[in-house]
Amino acid sequence: MELTHVDSSGAARMVDVSAKDVTVRSATATAVFSTTAEVIGLLRADGLPKGDALAVARIAGIAAAKRTPDLVPLCHPIAIHGVSVELELSTDAVSISATVRTADRTGVEMEALTCVTVAGLALYDMVKAVDRGARLTDVQLQHKAGGRTGEWERRP
Repeated sequence: MELTHVDSSGAARMVDVSAKDVTVRSATATAVFSTTAEVIGLLRADGLPKGDALAVARIAGIAAAKRTPDLVPLCHPIAIHGVSVELELSTDAVSISATVRTADRTGVEMEALTCVTVAGLALYDMVKAVDRGARLTDVQLQHKAGGRTGEWERRP
C-alpha cells in the first residue's frame, strides 16, 4: 500500500489534487461527551455558570470545521459549503454529530472529525467548573460520500 502523504524519500508532502474532478462531497463524524447526570440537568436548564454550553459547542464545531487546514498540516484549504452540528442529551452524555459538505476536489472527513472534536472540547471548557472528570470519547467517521472512492459507511 502506497502512502499518499509522503514522497519517495519518506518526507511529508501535501497531495496534489489539481487533476481531480470537483464533485459534491460530504462526511459525517460523531463523538461522545460523557459527564454526570447533574451536568446534563444543567445543560437542559441552561444553568451552567459560563452560559449556553450547547450553543457554544455548536459554534465552536462549525468554526473548527472551517479552520481544519490551520490545525491539520496536510489538509487542503477547501470551500466549506455547509456544516450541521447536532447535540443530543442522554442521562449522562452528549452525543455529538456533525455533517460537513463541499463541492471540491478533496473530501471533508477531516473537517467533520475536527468539528466534533472541538465541539466536545468546547463542552468540556463550559462544564469543567462542575465536572473536571468529563471526557470526550469515540471520535469516529460514520459516513463519507463523493469523490473517487464514492460512498463509505461505518458498519456496526
